[in-house]
Amino acid sequence: MPPKRGIPVIWALRMAIPPVAHFCWIGPRLPWAYGFALLSAAANAGMAEVVLHHTDALEDGPVLRALGAAKGLRLHHLAPEAYLAPVQQRLGLGAALTGLYAGLPSPVQRSDLLRAAILYAEGGIYIDMDTVTVAPLAGLLDATQFIGAEQIVWPHWVYGSRSPLVWAKHLTLDVLRKALRLTPAGWRGFRLVQGWYVSAVNNAVMGAEPQAPLFADALRVMAGLPAGARPSPYALGPDLYQSLLRSLSYPGLVVHPPARFYPLPPEISEHWFRPCRRAESVLAEILLPETLVVHWYGSIRNAANLAQISPASVRQLAPTQLYSALVQACLPEVKQAQ
Repeated sequence: MPPKRGIPVIWALRMAIPPVAHFCWIGPRLPWAYGFALLSAAANAGMAEVVLHHTDALEDGPVLRALGAAKGLRLHHLAPEAYLAPVQQRLGLGAALTGLYAGLPSPVQRSDLLRAAILYAEGGIYIDMDTVTVAPLAGLLDATQFIGAEQIVWPHWVYGSRSPLVWAKHLTLDVLRKALRLTPAGWRGFRLVQGWYVSAVNNAVMGAEPQAPLFADALRVMAGLPAGARPSPYALGPDLYQSLLRSLSYPGLVVHPPARFYPLPPEISEHWFRPCRRAESVLAEILLPETLVVHWYGSIRNAANLAQISPASVRQLAPTQLYSALVQACLPEVKQAQ
């Protein structure tokens, strides 16, 4: 893995996005998988600071102690309503954002709101917790705002289509993806047909300078939801950003290709946890030269693996599981610890 690099002074003078990586966590218990996300960013991202914004007091334990010992990693106990109040005031949204946050039923949706507010207020790079950072991110900073694309079957606009041909195409792609998800080494087969799939943005990794237009608009859309509304699971996340980019123009916005943050797309990402012979050598095939962050989709089928992930499990499974091989490659101290 590339070594961590500092940010040259000349670069710092001309970059638009602050060299800060933001993470957001809602809840008191932090599993090791998410600890590895933070530790890999602190070790490999090359940022001036990595910040975990957490809304609850975190339980003490080995994960929290490991984070406390990591250089350049800061824990920020964030009070959501107090944080959102000046953001909504600056945008002229009244109390819409604090009201929306209080009524959202899902921690994922609350995180969708907070990450947009953090990037709007402070700027920097937001990274989801179900990730591993594999390389320095300094090359992302020379922009005003960016977001990454993934390869999916069901972009939000397909659901509104009345064309039988559109539905037939996407149902076929869905069946093929399911087959490749279950096929040993099916990720290789997916790469042969990946051009058939839709490239659509996802908000798991994105960045901006403070007050960037994309996140101002995202917050305005969220604030415009009717009081008491129950948005669909992805309404404040990928669906929102896909809709904005289809309807509005954002000069200077960089949309990074799937290989940058999503080397294995949804469903196919299950291969991170499926048995794999010679995982270390296979990992070298999956991580392309342009890959900076691996988003492994903890919110889909991989959520069941969270409870089993630990430094010990990584050491044990690294020869036969891609996720463990990835963590061990990005955090060599996990391999060395006993």
